[in-house]
Amino acid sequence: MKVAAAQMDILWHDRDINHAKIRDMAQRAKEAGADLIVFPEMAATGFSMDTAITAEPLDGPTPTLFRDLARDLEITIVGGFVLQREKGRPQNVSLTVDRNGVDLALYAKIHLIGLLQEDQHYDPGDRTVSFRLGDIEAASLICYDLRFPEVFRPLTDRCCLVLVIASWPAVRQRHWDILLPARAVDNQLYIVGVNRVGEGGGLLFTGGSAIIDPAGEIIAHGGDKETLLFGDINPQRVQQVRSDMPFVKDRKSHYLHNTGT
Repeated sequence: MKVAAAQMDILWHDRDINHAKIRDMAQRAKEAGADLIVFPEMAATGFSMDTAITAEPLDGPTPTLFRDLARDLEITIVGGFVLQREKGRPQNVSLTVDRNGVDLALYAKIHLIGLLQEDQHYDPGDRTVSFRLGDIEAASLICYDLRFPEVFRPLTDRCCLVLVIASWPAVRQRHWDILLPARAVDNQLYIVGVNRVGEGGGLLFTGGSAIIDPAGEIIAHGGDKETLLFGDINPQRVQQVRSDMPFVKDRKSHYLHNTGT
């Protein structure tokens, strides 16, 4: 399966321009032979705490765009937007839509970053979600989740691919660059990290999107400019790495619930 990672320069609070960019990048990914394209966190608005601007219902303009593009281009799409809910505050979500324009998975970000007051404006999710893409089981997490290895662990046994969509600021770029391959090595699976570039909300973003194999090797890297990067995901590679270096099977979890006296 060929994956495209869309490292976007997201224009702050301008849904129309960002939607046009999403259309263009999806078209180019399809022409390059991609089966799946992944867009960053809050791809239509930027990582904003202004929920009056960011929030959309599940049939709103951004999820509708993802579905229309997926169906028209016959390509699977993963992308971030803010979900407006009837009860509770909005949620920062990742939506996966298959090539027929049908929703496969909706994941709400579990870890909200207090440093940027995200937890004051959004409600967290409470579970990971996986989905099937042909012979590949995959999942999507969001940005700050990357700092918490325990959220990846429930996915390890069933997934060979985890997507991390993000708006990860340049001031902590080094952490992103370290943690993406660490999560691939920890769990012996493919990691596709899709970050944005540009400026928004007083923050600078310098990308570093990457496609990383189960042994931690970087297949593709996006640098610090707007770009599309591509990589092939091979489930047999996951099996090979886990067979050659059978570390995952040796993990222990009982001690997490055995704190002693």
